[in-house]
Amino acid sequence: MTSKRFKKLPEKTFDLPAETLDKLLPLVKKNCTTKFDESIDLSLQINNKQKKNEISIRTVVNLPGGSGKKIKVAVVCEETKTNDAKSAGADIVGGDELIEKIKSGEMNFEKLICTPSMMIKLSKLGKVLGPKGLMPNPKLGSVTDDLKTAVSDAKSGQAEIRNDKDGNIGVSIGKKSFTDDKLLKNFNAIIDTLEKEKSNNVVKGDLVKSVFLTSTMGVSYKLKLGKNI
Repeated sequence: MTSKRFKKLPEKTFDLPAETLDKLLPLVKKNCTTKFDESIDLSLQINNKQKKNEISIRTVVNLPGGSGKKIKVAVVCEETKTNDAKSAGADIVGGDELIEKIKSGEMNFEKLICTPSMMIKLSKLGKVLGPKGLMPNPKLGSVTDDLKTAVSDAKSGQAEIRNDKDGNIGVSIGKKSFTDDKLLKNFNAIIDTLEKEKSNNVVKGDLVKSVFLTSTMGVSYKLKLGKNI
């Protein structure tokens, strides 16, 4: 059943011509009529079905304007690195005892970081961590000895870019309360990351087929990319 609030939103925005982000942000923000601070989100479809290979993107991008989310970070490390993790702002820090808690299903965190030497033990919990997307990954910077940088990046604002089997990517560029300048900086950081992914993969034609901009409880608009990716 469609709510009264949603019925008041513009109709058929999906059919409008594509516009640049700076022109669409005021429209999307105007449609944020809920009482909470809605996320401003991108929905991208990439050309992942290639003749010689299938493109699979999984990476992270540090958002210069922040994410607007409070991320609870857990770190599995040796006792000698505990202070580094805590001083960087980690919410939960531990070694073997933390691994046992995770094994029993106690996972009250959104991001898990691990040192390489402890990853050997943690890797056995793939069936527990994998389905929740919490398994640390060297490619994503979450398996590292540089805990200060990893924790700081995770807390300050980091987004994961990952496509599903159909080539869809969903990622937030911030909140309605963000200034347009912050949202634009976050958007450009994501596009720059996708440009690098295109150069790292053999892509026939454009990597990105289409992009839409929306808010958590709003309607979608076609987004025009200024860069050819």
